[in-house]
This record gives sequence, C-alpha cells and structure tokens, in this order.
Amino acid sequence: MEFGRVPEEQIGSIDFSLPVNPQFTIDTLTASKNKSPLQVHVGCAKWGRKEWVGQIYPPKTKDANFLDEYVKHFDCIELNATFYQVYGPDTIGKWKQKADANPDFKFCPKFSQSISHIRRLKNADDITTTFYDGVLAFGDKLGPLFLQLSDNFTPKSLPELTAYLERLPTDLPVYVELRHKDWFAVPENKEAAFSLFKRLNIGSILTDATGRRDCLHMMLPTPHAFIRFVGNGLHPTDYLRCDEWVDRIVEWKELGLQSVWFFMHQHDERYSPELCDYVIAKLNDKLALNIHRPQFIGKEQGLFE
Repeated sequence: MEFGRVPEEQIGSIDFSLPVNPQFTIDTLTASKNKSPLQVHVGCAKWGRKEWVGQIYPPKTKDANFLDEYVKHFDCIELNATFYQVYGPDTIGKWKQKADANPDFKFCPKFSQSISHIRRLKNADDITTTFYDGVLAFGDKLGPLFLQLSDNFTPKSLPELTAYLERLPTDLPVYVELRHKDWFAVPENKEAAFSLFKRLNIGSILTDATGRRDCLHMMLPTPHAFIRFVGNGLHPTDYLRCDEWVDRIVEWKELGLQSVWFFMHQHDERYSPELCDYVIAKLNDKLALNIHRPQFIGKEQGLFE
C-alpha cells in the first residue's frame, strides 16, 4: 500500500500517537449490550506474495498454492483482489474450499472499484448485485465487506453515499473507508458522515498511515473496529505504534467493543507476517487470547517470545 507514504527521513518527525477517544465512540461502545467475549482477527491484505516463499510459505511453493499456505498462518484476509475484478461464485467457491482447512478463517472482500471509483456509487445497483452474488459463495467463510471511497470522493457526494448505503442488504456487516481530507477537517462533514453510519449500523475503517494522520479519526459508529495499519518496513516506530494499538483495543474492550479486525499493510509486504506476529503475540498476552501465530520457516516458535 502506497497510501500515506512519506520519505524515510521524515518518519522520525511524525507524531504517531493515537488520538483520544471521541465522545461519539465512547457512547457507541458503552451502549453495547453484548457481553460476549471479544472477537479478534489479525491478517494481511493479500496471499499472493512471492516474498513469503521461504519465510512462511515452504520453499518452491507455487503461486497456485499460496492461499493453501496462507490459511495455515492467519484467520482472515483483507481481500483486495475483489477491488480489481468482480469474481463469480465459481472462483470464489474455489477459494472457499482452500480455506476450509481453517475452520475460523474469514475473507473480508473490498467492494469493486467499478462501484466505488468508476461509477462513484451512482447507477451501481447492477454491479453491486453481481458483487454480492459472488462473495456470498464464501458462505460461512465470509467476513465483513468494506467500501473504500477514493481520495477525490468529497463530502459534496454525501447524498450519493447516503442513497447507496441505504439500499445495501442489512444482513452482512459493511465498513466504509473515507479518504478525502474534508471529511475530517470540517466538523459538520464528519458529524454527518458518522451519524449516517451509526443510523445504518455501518462500520467505519480506521486507517493508520504515516502521511495521513487525519484518517485516524477514531470514530466508531458500531461496537466493532476495522483497522488498516500501514507500517514502514519494521521501522522502530512500527512496534511502538502496534503497542499503542494493543493498549487501545484493551481499553475499548472494557468500554464494550465486540470485535476487532486488524489488517497489516507494509509498503514492502515482505515485512507484514513479522509485524503481524508481533501484534498477535501482544494481543494474546494483554487479552489472554490464543490467536494462532504465523509459523516461520526454521523457527519452532514465533519470532517474538
């Protein structure tokens, strides 16, 4: 992911501290009536990474078998493949079969760019129906869907966003990622967007990217968190940022958080499994969980003990 990337020499000057919880989020979490154990999922954005061969994929693993190997290490994936192409039930059914080896695995598909970026949510009902018909083939492996809006999708398009979200099926969880700066810089725009999400029970995506700290709005319209963490190649600040996220998740759990989806991105994806392992180890420790950790070639245990 290139979003929010800055030159390496600028990383040390960035304030990476997480913003305080807005009252909006506190109200959402404390209103949660579900006292079930917190559900925590940690994964990456793609399975097709040749850099992971010899790292977590066995040597000489073929591209066609990458997904078979990925599901052995993680319980979810932020499925960006569906952004670039609308896949039918046949292809998605084959992916599901590969994931059946992991009973807890979930696919979290991104809405097609033909919906979000090309048609910009207008006259997109037909493509949306085709998109849903495809992803429903994941069956019990289907996690939440996420709609990423483009950097140039401004608050002037709130009516289109409202109309589109109001027409979506309500039986599948959906999260929205806003990127244009005016959604966050203008209080009235921020209030309008997140109030809309709360009314429709739509989740919001928190994107933690170095050069776009405004996307770290910390607004939770539902008691569920979807976090897209963009690291900087295992820069020392990556670990400090992850530590702070783990502490915030613990805090949100005490307030009433019901689930968290934490997806790891790196500008160089070779480093994503290692930082995922770090996050999982910390979450297991702080929350007394037993999330399966990725297994590295030549290591009997995880990297962080």
